[in-house]
Amino acid sequence: MDNITWKRNLRSRRRRSGCLFTVLLLIVIIGAAFAGWYYFFYMRTPEFALKQMQQAIEQDDPDAFARYVNLDIVTSRAYDDLTADLFRYDTSLTDTQRTSYQKFYTLVKPQLTGGTIDVIKDRIETGRWISPSGTNILQGHQLGIDYERFLERSQLRNTTLVRIGATERKGSSAVVDIDVIEDYTQTPFTLQVVMEQDINDRWQIVYIRNYKDYLDTVAPLQNKDIASYIAATQPVVDRYNGVFAAQQSRFKQLTKTRDGYFSDAQREAIAALLTNEVIPTLQAYQQELDTIEVPVGAQYLARQRQQSTETTIKAWQHFITGIRENRQSEFDTAATFQKQERAIDIRISDIIRHTAVSRDIPNIP
Repeated sequence: MDNITWKRNLRSRRRRSGCLFTVLLLIVIIGAAFAGWYYFFYMRTPEFALKQMQQAIEQDDPDAFARYVNLDIVTSRAYDDLTADLFRYDTSLTDTQRTSYQKFYTLVKPQLTGGTIDVIKDRIETGRWISPSGTNILQGHQLGIDYERFLERSQLRNTTLVRIGATERKGSSAVVDIDVIEDYTQTPFTLQVVMEQDINDRWQIVYIRNYKDYLDTVAPLQNKDIASYIAATQPVVDRYNGVFAAQQSRFKQLTKTRDGYFSDAQREAIAALLTNEVIPTLQAYQQELDTIEVPVGAQYLARQRQQSTETTIKAWQHFITGIRENRQSEFDTAATFQKQERAIDIRISDIIRHTAVSRDIPNIP
């Protein structure tokens, strides 16, 4: 290679090296600018907080979720809206009764909102709605309230997020449109979620501005379907109630004793009644109910009736084993199922009563 060619190649390599250096420098500058934008601007926006909230849900991380949703304030504000709505359309209440109930719900607010926060966190962590159980104070009616029914009326478990829409920011506050759908009636609704910026420049959801409007939109639609379902099933319920009453009367006669102990003949007669008549009647009753079309808004009530029947049958099955084998543990298990069944039946009665007195719903005979 002659000297001229060598110099030409050297200059070419230097130009290429200079271009490569320039490109690398531009990449570094752009990367630094992006990092600066991300860490000093984007991380301090409502959009970033919403993105992190979604990721927390997808990654089953309730602690991360709680960093971007102020669950204490959200549940507190939602609780006030929900409990106001509970009595708003109940025409059967006097002013004194309504005031008394409102005071009661104010008294138990810390327990119910705290329990709801736990339920939400469990849902994010496990992907399932887990009701309070065991020694939890919200289990059963320990607080004088059916928390399961309360949770259902909040629409929390049957509301699905569809899309996060536009964000309107004003200083340290912002309003975000979140499109949701109510699963039973497939009713779309846009929730207006309020966010606030804390002293660390982190944005959090603090309350749902139109939550009560959502309840007022969805509840009448559900109540209408529930009323229709109750009317459609009433002939079946009335007919079987007569059969159950007759069987209950026979059961009471068979279980009468002078000394508190059953004879062998009594044990067999009681077991035969339950096995051959009571349980088959319960099964036939549920089968007839299942043949009746359930309107979309009445799905919860239909499931409660199914659970009531299933739980009652389980209770009688354990009672049968207990009376035939004289095993106290079986009687205890039967009593546990009977307690659960009574709670479900009270819930069903409450749904029917509430539907009858709710706004825009005709009274049910």
